[in-house]
Amino acid sequence: MAGRKARSAYVCGECGAEHARWQGQCGTCSAWNTLSRVNIGPIAEPSRGGYADARSEVKRLGEVRAEEVTRIATGIGELDRVLGGGLVPGSMIMIGGDPGAGKSTLLLQVATTLARSHSVLYVTGEESLTQLAMRAHRLHLPVDDLVVAAETLAETIAAEVEQRRPDLVILDSIQVMQLGSVESTPGSVTQVRETAAYFTRLAKRTGTIFVLVGHVTKEGSLAGPKVLEHMIDAFLMLDSPAGARYRTLRSHKNRFGAVNELGIFAMTEHGMREVANPSAIFLQRGELDAPGSVATVTWEGTRPLLVEIQALVDEVQGGYGKRVGVGLDQQRLAMHLAVLHRHCGVALADQDVFVNVVGGVRITETGADLAALLAVLSSLRNRQLPKDLIVFGELGLTGEVRPVVNGQERMREAAKHGFKRAIVPWGNRPKEAIKGMAVHGVKSLSAALDVLAEF
Repeated sequence: MAGRKARSAYVCGECGAEHARWQGQCGTCSAWNTLSRVNIGPIAEPSRGGYADARSEVKRLGEVRAEEVTRIATGIGELDRVLGGGLVPGSMIMIGGDPGAGKSTLLLQVATTLARSHSVLYVTGEESLTQLAMRAHRLHLPVDDLVVAAETLAETIAAEVEQRRPDLVILDSIQVMQLGSVESTPGSVTQVRETAAYFTRLAKRTGTIFVLVGHVTKEGSLAGPKVLEHMIDAFLMLDSPAGARYRTLRSHKNRFGAVNELGIFAMTEHGMREVANPSAIFLQRGELDAPGSVATVTWEGTRPLLVEIQALVDEVQGGYGKRVGVGLDQQRLAMHLAVLHRHCGVALADQDVFVNVVGGVRITETGADLAALLAVLSSLRNRQLPKDLIVFGELGLTGEVRPVVNGQERMREAAKHGFKRAIVPWGNRPKEAIKGMAVHGVKSLSAALDVLAEF
């Protein structure tokens, strides 16, 4: 089948939607000033029958065999956790992150480890093979079994994959790869989209696992068209907080595992090392006892994680009071400060409020609402909270404290780390007493403040 003729179009840099003419706003995602003119060439190797190059069959769902796929363990427990148990044959996985976060280092460690027992091809398009070898020797990695190549042309890489049929292919990075039949520069919207689709068809046809390295924009999102995230099976983001030696790997999309699963790594001179007990790391509280600090337990993917929330409340030095939240939703913080005023009579209009999650962790769930407000109140009244106190719960606009998921597991995790007291939602009270922990169930924010007054 002949490919479509080359043409030009205006493509949105955010969502990848095509438009016949330029316009200020994208009609698909409503983003402004994101359309750019690109030359769209014919798609190389068009799929004749879907990903498997076979004629599609229409069946009843009950007739399809649901077979368990054997996953390939990477040898790094935290990475396997985020992936959902390992690598699935024929899958497309994207790992994004800021420059220097450790994406290439982590994948090189995975490649050299798996190369001992599987066929692995590492393709670099951003550095020479000499630079790759220098990095591997600096990290003291085994290099004898890994097959490497420095190439950016997709057709050449595909021919090598067809010949070798490796179990795993790592492409570093997708933004520098290009299809010779597409008349566009590497990294453009068209090249990234068509190259990703090309390798996706190849992965499904051959059963090869493709792991792609992706760059991110200054806003922290994946660079390239938004449609790229829909093509791949899993999208993982490696975050590196400024000045921190720890890295967090979070799954933003995963067709084979839990979304928002979190893996913790430490960057060392020998590469990325997994952190087996992250709660102990993020709860290394300072020797100085000061108001405005409280511990909470958040649920990340399939496990609890204990973190410290710190707050600072200070008088406004002119203008309006600031509301700054680092590691949590800033708008949600402003909303809960209004709840504190409306239902507990605590006014903060003339105060600057700063809230920070220690260790660079970002909390994406609502279970830290109550802890954040109690930390704010502790700083405002200059009263230290007990160090053996754990707090969690979702806060509603009417002042009620709502239960959160996996409340029992959260309390058990806190008890393992020596916490003796807990303030939790009434609906999360344990059915059986937790040894060594006094649990206080509360129905409202005012009730939580009454419990604090008894300590």
